[in-house]
Amino acid sequence: MSLLDRIKSNMFGLERGVSDVLPGYKGYKQKELRREADKLLRETIAARIRTVKTQLDGLQQDLISTGNFDLLDETGSAATQLQTFIDRVRTAAYGYSGFFDAVRVKEEALDQVYAFDAALLDYVDRIEGAIGRAREGINGEDLRAQVLLIRDLAREANMTFDERKEILTGGYEVGSTQSPEM
Repeated sequence: MSLLDRIKSNMFGLERGVSDVLPGYKGYKQKELRREADKLLRETIAARIRTVKTQLDGLQQDLISTGNFDLLDETGSAATQLQTFIDRVRTAAYGYSGFFDAVRVKEEALDQVYAFDAALLDYVDRIEGAIGRAREGINGEDLRAQVLLIRDLAREANMTFDERKEILTGGYEVGSTQSPEM
């Protein structure tokens, strides 16, 4: 059961009754629930990224203690990219438009935004895995490759996050070359 489904199942009886009686309320409430699910998911992603950034800070300390100073620029760049990613995910638009908003977002687009945000967890997992491998092989031959992978994944996560705005405003559909009507 998805986060959105769990939120829907927790609606109070009065809200369910009102949605059956008032025209338009059900659609409004559905968008409101999608907005809340998206917000909770993004907060979860931001918390996970903060944990990963702490692990990256540990890797930087490991690099210093083992004399691998030549990799500090790359880990510093990755740390900056991760902090930017944290801030962007945490403060991103909710993926919802109110009645008077300039940009209207249809429910299908809201579902795409939610799916897109869920897919961002893949970046968190990949970065975390690369940090773990780098820390395990701190003196190994693969260390440089893992550090560069961490840096590149952090940069790619930020570039990918730019597509989220396209979903909300530009009609971009994830995994498609066609832009649907928002």
